Amino acid sequence: MKRIILTVITTALIAVNVFSQGYKVGDYAKDFKLKNVDGKMVSMSDNASVKGYIVVFTCNHCPYAKAYEDRIIALNKKFAALGYPVIAINPNDPSIVPDDSYDNMVARAKEKNYQFPYLLDEQQTVYPAFGAEHTPHVYVLQKDAKGFKVQYIGAIDNNTDDASSATKKYVEDAVNALLAGKTPTVTNTRAVGCSIKSKRS
Repeated sequence: MKRIILTVITTALIAVNVFSQGYKVGDYAKDFKLKNVDGKMVSMSDNASVKGYIVVFTCNHCPYAKAYEDRIIALNKKFAALGYPVIAINPNDPSIVPDDSYDNMVARAKEKNYQFPYLLDEQQTVYPAFGAEHTPHVYVLQKDAKGFKVQYIGAIDNNTDDASSATKKYVEDAVNALLAGKTPTVTNTRAVGCSIKSKRS
């Protein structure tokens, strides 16, 4: 009986650990070093002048990622000069989804003229650290003396189909609040998109 109870408790603790993985608002994101589509390695610490980052887990193949692609480009165009550039990260295993291979990432970035890094999480260690589950999945980070603090997690806006019909622009609102020296009103939303393709899943 004691063994059964111990097993149940252990299972419960494992479950709690699994579901509690990933950053929460207020946590500090650990830096990473990932390969960009230009062949160079990129880290958040590379740019000393930034005020923060809009980190977007996205990819080539997902219809949701495609629907948001122009909006991600627009976010970078609007906020990079203000200190909050986009860093896009492809978390998918290309052996599962060939469209998300590094070569296809290079081609896509060139086709759409990305003005921000598009990185491959080749070892699939960065997206679990963040707790990303979908593409797209966004993390707004604010730089302070301690590092990069998570200030918003979730969706870009509230309309996956049409940017012009979105009535809530979560990422824009969060970054604008931070630029104004305020805390974002909305700090968590549900990211809507494709599941991340991992050998571990």
